[in-house]
Amino acid sequence: MQKLRKFLKRIWPFLVGVVVLLVLLFLPLPFYVEGPGTADQLSPYVRVNHQKDTQKGSFRMTTVSIAQGTPALYIYAKLMPNYEVASVSEITGNQNNATYNKVQTFYMKSAVNQAIYVAYKQAHQEVKVQFKGIYVLEIEKNSQFKKALKVGDTITKVNGQRLVSAEDAVKKISSQKVGDRLTITYQHNGKIKTTSGKLVKLSTGKPGIGIGLTDNNKVTTKVPVSIDSHGVEGPSAGLMFTLQIYSQLTQKNLRKGRNIAGTGTIATDGTVGEIGGIDKKIVAAKKAGATVFFAPYVKPTKLVEKYEPDHLTNYQLAKKTVKKVAPNLKVVPVKNFGDAVKYLETHN
Repeated sequence: MQKLRKFLKRIWPFLVGVVVLLVLLFLPLPFYVEGPGTADQLSPYVRVNHQKDTQKGSFRMTTVSIAQGTPALYIYAKLMPNYEVASVSEITGNQNNATYNKVQTFYMKSAVNQAIYVAYKQAHQEVKVQFKGIYVLEIEKNSQFKKALKVGDTITKVNGQRLVSAEDAVKKISSQKVGDRLTITYQHNGKIKTTSGKLVKLSTGKPGIGIGLTDNNKVTTKVPVSIDSHGVEGPSAGLMFTLQIYSQLTQKNLRKGRNIAGTGTIATDGTVGEIGGIDKKIVAAKKAGATVFFAPYVKPTKLVEKYEPDHLTNYQLAKKTVKKVAPNLKVVPVKNFGDAVKYLETHN
């Protein structure tokens, strides 16, 4: 017994140390830690007309790494540059993980569809868009449809009338009054369902069903294209996917052997939109050896300038970060897809 007590006395500090280490490394805390992600080369992800991209150089989409907070990660984020702590609401909008992941997957799917459409239009190749319905991105707590609808469902009809766009849905719904009963037809896991409920007053003061929505489109092309995003989610790779598809479709040597990274959403008209975490994406691009980085530039509105005097555009933040971590990385501002192509064509 005495030997056992001596043994426990000797091993006790070790056991305490192990427990403390496990807590530091694995205890989940109610926040996330953001940091530089990857700068993935897109040529292995895209095939146009069943062909791989064989030209020299690369287009790279950049990402931000997001990890569940732990005590160790909190300390790391506070000590290391380019890492920061973010609240759950900032990252997920207080959605549960399954719902958040579903929305992010849809955002990537939508970004790919937009990229295909813009690239084919710019290359004067045949491309068609089929509207499938409005995709449910979120459901507000006061919605009378929250028991029936789920994030990921697609609404196809309102009061028996087929929808042609998200704007059409908003028009049909807002023409009613708060408290009016509305019937919607929707797809859930491939099955057609119908449900009814009363319209509620939205934050805008207008009547609505209390959901966040966007178009759910299917893009078809004459020249086949296939894209595998390799598990990357979110909308911010739109611009870089568009450049990759366009260069393969036209066979233009836009890269000229260069290692080109960037970020930004892409709209149907080719407009490039801002994203989050561009400072961290600059670090990822530097690590990948990129020499050019395309950064969205959206001119701040007068309202933004009034209430956020220290507001930095994506381009301004990218330039500021480059001065600190990657002085040899050329940051190029882009407002639309044409800006990026023009730069690549006119610079070596």
